[in-house]
Amino acid sequence: MELRLALFCDSYLPQLNGVSLLLQRLTTAVRERGGAVRVYTTTDPHASDDPDIRRWPSLPLWLYPEHRLALPTPASVRRELRAWEPTLVHAASPFGMGIAARAGAHDLGLPFVSSYHTSWSAYTRFYGLGALRNITWTYLRWYHNAGMRTYCPTHAVETELLAHGIRNTAIWSRGVDATRFSPGFRSRAVRERLGADDDTVLAIYVGRLGAEKGLAVAMQGMQTVQRQRGRRVLCAIAGDGPYADELRRIAPPGTLFVGRLSGRELSEFYASADLFLFPSATDTFGNVLLEAMASGLPVVGAAVGPTRELLGSTRGVTFPPGDPTLFAARVRELADDPARRAALSADALAFARTRTWDAVFDELFADYGRVVHGDSHAFELAQTA
Repeated sequence: MELRLALFCDSYLPQLNGVSLLLQRLTTAVRERGGAVRVYTTTDPHASDDPDIRRWPSLPLWLYPEHRLALPTPASVRRELRAWEPTLVHAASPFGMGIAARAGAHDLGLPFVSSYHTSWSAYTRFYGLGALRNITWTYLRWYHNAGMRTYCPTHAVETELLAHGIRNTAIWSRGVDATRFSPGFRSRAVRERLGADDDTVLAIYVGRLGAEKGLAVAMQGMQTVQRQRGRRVLCAIAGDGPYADELRRIAPPGTLFVGRLSGRELSEFYASADLFLFPSATDTFGNVLLEAMASGLPVVGAAVGPTRELLGSTRGVTFPPGDPTLFAARVRELADDPARRAALSADALAFARTRTWDAVFDELFADYGRVVHGDSHAFELAQTA
């Protein structure tokens, strides 16, 4: 039986973030395997017309202006779902479009699953909403337990959700494209443009520039590193976001801000570095971690469950979240030890090469089949029928 997926989300291309890029990959994978997919999402002033994307009027979310919120009427959602006749409804957000998906699937008796992408309870601490933490978990239980499955990116996240009473969980992991992220993209010219020579250790960050990403800790730590090691350790940051101006203010002298990169520029930026900095204690996966490891970079990451799960004990080093002193110590240790960097790099690269997108989506679609038919091959067969 053909998979006909109705995918509901608040964030989709042309918005650029980890979730929107993942969901675009999901739609491609469905079609490559002989299925069909229609995306239901929010309006975007930069979006082009696409008959397979239905957009509802939306407004910027006040806490997260680059994200948008839409509130479709139940009748409009039921009408769309009746017309599309999906075999499965998948919601990738617990708000806006996700609420619409939950209600529409329930009303029409359609199989409903959700996926957990953002640590909403952790985000409340960074946006002055700590008092809402317990209410957040109550709401998330109500939302996710209405579905037949809640997909988690890591076992660490799954453990947290189970502890808070969210049932029917499964792992939907992440992959990395080894043709896009590889040590083969290392470029002497890029290093020269960034001010690095053969004796320089170039430490980079790639991602959203938000307060919740631990970047204040990283910048305070890099101030210490540069006082101790001077220009022998350089820091460069790729990305954009609401914290960009503050980050420039607190960054150590000489920190390079290269903006948002894509394509070959991003591939070369990763591969031309020597260390990857990942100070976030809020990410549920950190897609950039796999991209960095596939580029041959050892990682300095916050010691939280999802990051520890990806790094293990041989692909990077960790520091206590929020501790700039120990962050600086870990960076300094690796900067002073090229042999250890090389060993961590080799293990990181070997691990990343096992994380293919084909394997990730094969597992997801097998579980889709179990949800709908109790048959792990139900949707695999569509690609060969």
